[in-house]
Amino acid sequence: MIRKLLNNFRIAFLRNQPSNLSQRDDTLAPQVADNTHDNSIQDSTPTNWWRTILVTSLGATVLVLGARELGWLQRWELRAYDQMMILRPPEPVDKRILLVTVTEEDLQRYNNLVDDETINQLLRKIQSYEPRVIGLHIERPQQTNLAAGIKKDNIVAVCAFRDDIQAGTEIPPPLNFNLGNTGFRDFVSDRGNVVRRALLIQEPYPDSKCNTNFSFANLLAIKYLRKQNIEIDFPNKIFHLGDVSFPSLNSKSGSYVKSDQDSGGSQILINYRKPLRNFAQNVTVTEVLTDKFNPDLIRDRLVIVGIVARNIPNKFLTPYSDSEEGSRMISSVFIHAQITSQLISAVLDNRPLIWYFPEWLEAAWIWGWSLVGGALAWKARRPVFLLIVSGITVAGLVVICYLLILQAGWIPIVPPGLALFYTAIGVLGYTSYQTQLQTKVILLQVEKQKEAIEQLNTLLNETTGIQDTPRIQPLASVAAVSTSSSTLLSNRYKVTRVLAQGGFGCTYLAKDIQRPGSPTCVVKQLMPARRDTRFLQVARRLFDSEAEILELLGQHNQIPELYAFFEQEREFYLVQQFIPGQPLTDELPPHKDIKSESEVINMLKELLEVLAFIHQRQVIHRDIKPANIIRCNQDNRLVLIDFGAVKLMQPQSKEQTELATVAIGTRGYTPPEQFAGHPRLSSDIYALGMIAIQSLTGLLPHELQPNPDDGNVEWREWAQVSEKLAAILDKMVRYHASERYKSALEALEDIKSVSG
Repeated sequence: MIRKLLNNFRIAFLRNQPSNLSQRDDTLAPQVADNTHDNSIQDSTPTNWWRTILVTSLGATVLVLGARELGWLQRWELRAYDQMMILRPPEPVDKRILLVTVTEEDLQRYNNLVDDETINQLLRKIQSYEPRVIGLHIERPQQTNLAAGIKKDNIVAVCAFRDDIQAGTEIPPPLNFNLGNTGFRDFVSDRGNVVRRALLIQEPYPDSKCNTNFSFANLLAIKYLRKQNIEIDFPNKIFHLGDVSFPSLNSKSGSYVKSDQDSGGSQILINYRKPLRNFAQNVTVTEVLTDKFNPDLIRDRLVIVGIVARNIPNKFLTPYSDSEEGSRMISSVFIHAQITSQLISAVLDNRPLIWYFPEWLEAAWIWGWSLVGGALAWKARRPVFLLIVSGITVAGLVVICYLLILQAGWIPIVPPGLALFYTAIGVLGYTSYQTQLQTKVILLQVEKQKEAIEQLNTLLNETTGIQDTPRIQPLASVAAVSTSSSTLLSNRYKVTRVLAQGGFGCTYLAKDIQRPGSPTCVVKQLMPARRDTRFLQVARRLFDSEAEILELLGQHNQIPELYAFFEQEREFYLVQQFIPGQPLTDELPPHKDIKSESEVINMLKELLEVLAFIHQRQVIHRDIKPANIIRCNQDNRLVLIDFGAVKLMQPQSKEQTELATVAIGTRGYTPPEQFAGHPRLSSDIYALGMIAIQSLTGLLPHELQPNPDDGNVEWREWAQVSEKLAAILDKMVRYHASERYKSALEALEDIKSVSG
């Protein structure tokens, strides 16, 4: 008799309600602050998950932005930019431009083109076919008769502020050319001699003989467009060609933070055309001088003459240098021609310039992906799964950036990717640490429960004349209580009606009058078996430890949260939020039609996720059944209730010293080891598997027969199900616990593989 009383008392406290109470009163919702004298729950992780992600993401973003500001990420980001440019599809040939190239054969045939008459002959030949503009990208600083007898107003020659071959020297313009027809050939290259930027306008160096403000490429575009009455302008000191503005890059434009060899002036990013060398039509000098080409290629075109022979030193790398077509350094005439094509097509064809986010928007972009990483880590919780999901997400980032580069948008890839990774690692580490702390707290409460139950056992076995105080009955007249403003629990919870009652307590619906709108909550009254002082002291410790466990479990949005717990008139009360819903019993056969396989898979995924949460904290539910699963009316999620029947596991090394537990469960859903008083994590998996089988077969678990040889449930003949799902369910409901899934996470992964 004493043992039975002890067991009943333990059930009343650990199940959080009497075993014969209705299960439909357990629901959940966000935590609410409670400022009364009771033990209200003031804070809860579910409502603060966003704080964890927010703080971690801000820290990771600041770290990445700091590294970016120091220039540590620029090399990686420029490499990513180059790869994006390489992957862009080819563009149509620019038919406005003709390249007259000087090859190795031309140099050999015409004595390296040093003969003044050969150059003039070439210019006369080209001029005779009426080009719009001629660009001579061949240095002729000593030629005094360049273009002698030829109209020179549409010919542009080159000079250089600094010689790329002999540092510290410059290349003057031709002696007989005025500055209005001379452009500098200088580039602003990045580290590694890679040309990604075009220098359009530059103040000449003091005492420089190359005393021109416009680059060779820019001057060609200006003269070409001027033929169509399109002029240059500088409103607000920004270079304009017609209606198109060309804002200059600065040290923080795009992913440039500390650009190498920053020469100032007006710079833009080069929007290269593909293919790099054949973006315009090409003819050789020999073909022009021997009339072996179509003259229509010159008429009204922009003709650019330049040396492309392999042995000339004036070559550079481009973003395409790592691609098959750009495996070697490219002649500077191709780069100038690309820049000229970009300027002209931007004005006449609305071809986009390379654009980028302002600095503040780039910071927001990086932070946004950092938040994504935090959300993924919070959801995934497992390193391997997080690695897979993060990889997929980063791939999505790359795809987005590639789609934007197709529209000429250069958006950072490396910084947001790093921010996502750092935040994910930070959140995962924090949640793992928090889980470890919670598990330690739960194990500590287990020890307290064991000690309290042992003391209760001792007290109940005492025969020293302690007289039990008659048990106070549950609130007798609910109608009277609910209508009386003076009858309140903890001075704030006004009872409206009884949900259920039994020998060891009662469950009520109540109004919390201290909150705006007086929302409904659930109040559970637990009454101890005896009322003497010593017994109540021990019972109080047991109650407090149980409440702390329920508080920790309530951190999941599919587990009831604990609002408050308090003692009043030697009785104990737990307060939880009430959310209307229907038990899963109403959805399953025989009340409803058999569920489809996809419905069962979705149900299993949802419930296995919450099982994984509680099992990770070494908690066994012990009474999973359709009546203890509520379909929430508000958002249709499944809520696992009745966590008062948990048995808290000890680490494996202490398993032999565990307190024997009462066999709690429901026929058909409870595995044999649980009826023997030794539930395991896999016991909950068994119960969930039986619910899935009931959904597919329409048969209650106790209606299914076990196999006489191995004891496993035989159910497949009653269901139409795929072999893969059937195998998973078979493993979930094995008779022997050692043959089942060892964890809910393991089962969840297999279920996801079926749905995938």
